[in-house]
Formats: sequence, C-alpha cells, structure tokens
Amino acid sequence: MERSEGITNYLRLLRYLGPYWKRLAIAVVCSAFVSGFTGMYAYLARPVLDDIFINKNMQMLIILPLVLLAISLLKGLFTYAQAYLMNYVGLRVVADVRDQLYEHLIRLPLTFHIKNASGRLLARVLDDVHLFQEAVSGMFKDVVQQSLTVLVLVAVIFYQNPKLALLAVVVLPLSIYPMLQLGKRLRRIALTGQERIADLSALIKESLTGIRVVKAFVRETFEAGRFHDVNTNYFRATMKGAQVAAFTSPVMEFVGSIGVAGVVWYGGYLVIQDVMTPGAFASFLTAVFLLYNPIRRLAHANNTIQRALAAAQRIFVVLDEETECVLDRGQRVLPAVKGTIELQGVTFYYAETEMPALVEIDITAGAGEVVALVGPSGSGKTTCVNLIPRFYDPTEGRILFDGHDIREVSLQSLRQQIGMVSQDVLLFEGTIRSNIAYGRDDLGIGEVVAAAEGAYAHNFITQLPDEYDAIIGENGIKLSGGERQRIAIARAMLRNPRVLILDEATAALDAESEQMVQLALLNLMKGRTTFVVAHRFSTIRQADRIVVLNHGKIIETGGHEALLRQDGVYTHLHRMQG
Repeated sequence: MERSEGITNYLRLLRYLGPYWKRLAIAVVCSAFVSGFTGMYAYLARPVLDDIFINKNMQMLIILPLVLLAISLLKGLFTYAQAYLMNYVGLRVVADVRDQLYEHLIRLPLTFHIKNASGRLLARVLDDVHLFQEAVSGMFKDVVQQSLTVLVLVAVIFYQNPKLALLAVVVLPLSIYPMLQLGKRLRRIALTGQERIADLSALIKESLTGIRVVKAFVRETFEAGRFHDVNTNYFRATMKGAQVAAFTSPVMEFVGSIGVAGVVWYGGYLVIQDVMTPGAFASFLTAVFLLYNPIRRLAHANNTIQRALAAAQRIFVVLDEETECVLDRGQRVLPAVKGTIELQGVTFYYAETEMPALVEIDITAGAGEVVALVGPSGSGKTTCVNLIPRFYDPTEGRILFDGHDIREVSLQSLRQQIGMVSQDVLLFEGTIRSNIAYGRDDLGIGEVVAAAEGAYAHNFITQLPDEYDAIIGENGIKLSGGERQRIAIARAMLRNPRVLILDEATAALDAESEQMVQLALLNLMKGRTTFVVAHRFSTIRQADRIVVLNHGKIIETGGHEALLRQDGVYTHLHRMQG
C-alpha cells in the first residue's frame, strides 16, 4: 500500500514537468553527452598506458593529451547546459506548485481553515514545496545523468572484457535492496520531520501574532520553552533522517568494494598470464571505479526522492481537498437583489458536534430593514450571520434572497452583493488607498476619497504625512482601533453591497471612537438590508427588529421599547449594561 501510494505521488509529481518537456529533453541530451565523455575517459586509459608508457609512441603522446583536453572542455559545456536546464525546470515547477497550492488554499471552505492552523498551512506552501526543487532539479539531474553514465560505463567494461565485466557488475543487485529499504524508512522519517517543521511554523506565527499578549503576561520564558520543546522534536526527527542517509554511503561503499576486489584479483591474474594487457586492465579498472560513483549518486538521489515524496504526500492531501467552487451546487447567477432576506426553519450543527448551534430559526428582513441579533455569548448570533454569505450551509431549512434559495445560486454572485464589517478588522500591509480600494484596481483616488469621507476617515487620513499613500503596517498596526474600523467601513462602502452584515463592529472601541464609527456605520447602512450583531445596546436601539437568541433559539422578537416591556432576557441584558 505504502509503495503504491509512493508511486502514485511520484507519477503525479512528474505531471508538473509537462509544460517544460522541451527543456527537459535538451537536458537529457546534454546528460547523454556528459555520460559519453565520462565513458571516453575510461576508454582512453588503455591507449595512454599501452601506447605512451609501454610502447613509447611519440605521436600518441601529442594526440592523446589534446584529445583529453577537448573531451574535458566539451564535457564541461554540456554539464553546464544540463545543470542550468535542470535547475530552471526545478525552480519553475516549484513556483507552479506553490502558485497552485496557494490558490487552492484560499479557495477552500472556511471549515477547512478552522480545522487547520494557518502556520501549518504556511509550512506546506514554503517548506514542503521547497523539497520539490530537490526532487526535480536535483533528483532528475542525478537520476538521468547517473543512470546514463552507468549504462555507458557498463558498455565500456563489457566491450573490454565480458567475463571480467560480469564479475564487476554481479554485485550491483546487492546494492538495490538496502537502497530501497533505507529509502522507504527515510520517507517515513521525512514525513515526521515535515510535520515537526509545521509545528514550528504554527508556533512562531501564533507567538508573533500575539506578541502583545505574550509581553503583557510576561510569558516570554514560557513561549521560549514551548519553542525549545517543538524545536527539539524537529531536531530528533531530522537527525533520524540524517542517520539513515549517512548509512547509505557506507553500505554502497562496501558493496562496491566487493566488486572492485574481485576485479583486481581476476584482472591481475589475466595480466600475469598475458591474457590482458596492463593498459586494457587499467582502462577496465578506471571504468569500474567511475562506475561505482554514479551508483552512489543514485543512492543519494533515492534519498532525495523519498524526502520529496513525503512532502508531496502532504501537499497532495491539501490539493485533494474540494474547494468551495467544487462543493458549490449553485447553477444560477443571483440577479441584483432588492434585499429581502428570509431564514426559514434554519437548524445548524457544526461538524463533529451533537448539540445544534441554531434550532429552527425564522427571521425575515425586508429590503432596507435593519435586523439586530442579541443574546448571551454562545447563543448563535455570529453563526446565524455566517450562514447568509454561505460560509456554512444550514443543516436544515433554507435562506432566501428575494425568494431565491442561496444554495441554488453561485457563491460568487451571492457574495458580491454582501458587505461585512466585523470586530476583528483585517487590513493588508500596504497603503490606506490600497486597503480601501481592495480588489478594485480600476478605481480613481476620487472614489476612494468619497468612500473615506462617508466613513468619517478622511480627516484623520489627511493628517498623516503621506495621506492616502501612508503605509499602515501589518494589519494596520500604525492605526488606532477606531481608525482601522473606519478604513474597513470605507472599504465596504466602496463595494456598495445590497446586504450588510455588522458583526460586533464597535465592540472593541472606546466611547469616542465608537461615536465616530457609529456615524460611519449609519452612512453605510442607508438603504441597505442590514444584520447587526452587537452586545452594546446603543448600537441597536434604532433597529427595525431585534431578535433575541439563547442557546441557538429565538426567544424574543420586537422593537427596543417593546422588548423592554416584556421584562425578559433582553431586559436582563439591557440592565447589565446599566
């Protein structure tokens, strides 16, 4: 089973070479010439010894050194061409695989990303794919080059003396079994090693992303200890691999020495008996010595292949995950909606959970209405709004946009009509302008400024040294929380969605920032069907309808004043805020 999987991954890996077959073919031709010139070195040992040193032929003394120089020059040129082409193909394949893997990752459903830490996925894009380069440029260089060299040198020794050649190559099958067994073990170790480097990557990303928390709780020593433990596990895994790889060379050396010893004994006997000339034996022995070097290189290439197959296995596991596009069963394009949204009998279970997150939810939001969702933490508010853009699909029930079941329309046409602003604002490293106009390279500065003015962000932006071209750092670290939120609102405003989802958009702000953001949100909400998730009641007083959730069920519905008169859960939550 393991061997079959390895062959499947290997053949799948080879498919990436398809677009570059011409360069690869030229590289193989170059390899053939390099192997041929290597064989000529061995063959020329005979005339050098017999004609120059024994027969003292002056003409050959002049010709043979020139021939050796010419062979050396030509071999060097073909070696350079072969190495360049192989490296080009290897690096190009790495870039292609990395492009494909990243594009596939960002198209996978949200459920996949929830189950897999981003640091681990980062390791697959960077570390695992890097091994592809060794698998292609290094592996193919050695496999093709050394295999051709073995064939040429075997032909040379059989041409010199078939019987002696049989004695030299009879040990070759002995080297194949340990090479395959060691390679198989190395693949398993390499797979473990890649898992450990993924652990390292995840830990580094987690610690650096949360560096403020680490410092606030004085946990630098604790985090350093965590890293040391994971790093030690990675060290142990890589050392096991190094141990297996290091064992390969001595094994091949010993197996090769058996053949060489037999050749020296039998060849020496033939020379003493005048059956073979010293030059012929020297030529034969040179070919034998040259023969065992490419065999050792092939063993090393096998180790490289096994590491690459371990990385390929991890990469193909991700590439075999179905993207949202594949899972999407929506066949129709959702037309421009007026904005009436209905949740009808919606029940939802998260994967591998027995308790439902939502139970028979019925909510209707008319075009342009504002519906607020409130309730204790864990009551299902965010889950409810995450179903609207189909981050998840209901387990039971359905959601309609202007009467269209959103599972029957394409995800792209659905999400293009939805804007989201959440508590956890994500800004990209770059300028304020690029963040507001995210995904809209065709927009002029005037449209960006208009959106910023609507989001009450223009004034603070113009106070920055570079205004709209100001670099905001990773996730807008150079901006305050309120400023980041207003940039996000400007971004949503520029998208001009018909449906708006506000998920705790002011939860982490101080009173002054909240007031500015509230004004920006009011501008954004005008004429749009809006779902608001909020704990602060100041943000939902003017909602057309307030839906109170508890344990995934709707327990109260109505306006602010009406719900207060019911003296229920809403009233209790309101009192808690004073």
